[in-house]
Amino acid sequence: MMHNMKILNDPVYGFVGIPYNQVFSLVEHPFFQRLRRIKQLSLTYYVYPGALHTRYNHAIGALHLMIQSIEVLKAKGVEISKEESTAVCIAILLHDIGHGPFSHTLENTLLDIHHEELSLHFMEALNAEFGGDLGLAIAIFKGDYHRKFLHQLISSQLDMDRLDYLNRDSFFTGVSEGVIGYDRIIKMLNVVDGELVVEEKGLYSIEKFLIARRIMYWQVYLHKTVMAAEVMLIKIFERAKVLCADGWTPAISPALLQILRNPLNKESFKLDRLKNLKVFASVDDYDIVMALKVFMDSEDRILSFLSTSLLNRNIFRLKFSDDPISEKEVKEWTSKAMESLGFNEEEVAYLVNTGMEANSTYNRSKNEIQILFKDGSVKPMSECFHFNFLPGKVVKHYIVYPKFLESTPL
Repeated sequence: MMHNMKILNDPVYGFVGIPYNQVFSLVEHPFFQRLRRIKQLSLTYYVYPGALHTRYNHAIGALHLMIQSIEVLKAKGVEISKEESTAVCIAILLHDIGHGPFSHTLENTLLDIHHEELSLHFMEALNAEFGGDLGLAIAIFKGDYHRKFLHQLISSQLDMDRLDYLNRDSFFTGVSEGVIGYDRIIKMLNVVDGELVVEEKGLYSIEKFLIARRIMYWQVYLHKTVMAAEVMLIKIFERAKVLCADGWTPAISPALLQILRNPLNKESFKLDRLKNLKVFASVDDYDIVMALKVFMDSEDRILSFLSTSLLNRNIFRLKFSDDPISEKEVKEWTSKAMESLGFNEEEVAYLVNTGMEANSTYNRSKNEIQILFKDGSVKPMSECFHFNFLPGKVVKHYIVYPKFLESTPL
């Protein structure tokens, strides 16, 4: 089969193939190539230095797993047409194309639209450019296609997106607890009544997958130092937006300056989708880092302090708590910051922040993973004996403040 494919050498899977059809044409498109310039894990490299892989790497990896899954299902007698195979490959390839610079971190700061909605805008624009060839892929991506299992392969509690990012992120961070048996899970996939199921023999692999996901969230994705750095980056661009709205014109990329002055939202893409997609696609991680270097020399002391601290890895302290952060504690750190730095209360609001993070490893109430038993019965994962090992939704509150304040008396 490889002779019909463009061969790439992936550090996680070895040689992977990209079909020479619309899939390869989309990979070559500038909208997709920009994903090479967007890190998969944002600022995680401040804690795990190897976490420099990109959204491009992840998308190619997810495509590779999708191709394998389709082959497995076909071998088990599931009828999947050539058009459906191509469409589901396109859908998984483009599932993250709507991500902006530093992925999730700046999503709600630079934009007022979710990245999945933006991915759909990109798909529809590409569909127009490719003469309607992406129509079926869009229907599958949205969950509108009648064969539900195809959408589940893209977006569910056990999809190719999750299988690749857990495997890839554990590889590049070096966190071995995140390694999963993706190949065995794929071999155990099947379809019953139009829905994706996992054969009983794969039950322990699914347990390992869920445990690995939980560990990766609290050890990597929600690591306190990573989160502190992300809060700093968000506050930097919140401050920059305020200054740009007042007429400041920093020497940053024109597209980023335009977004800071007029953040893109749903209405932007209704008015002129292609124009605004091109503006958005012009901004990547490199624009953000360049802006941070410019902001270091800003006359605005908050912007300068935050940018200098982040670039030099003087990361703020983030402390987790099971309970909401008290107003008393917030006032203590605010007073210390005002006293130590000579900033006023409005300025210190960018330095002392509280928030909340929640994670649910597995959702028992919606779209459960279905297990196919040897007797032909199908049961949701939550009804399986082996499942009683994971906690429900975990909520953690946090406070962030400059680390040096800990040695500052009131």
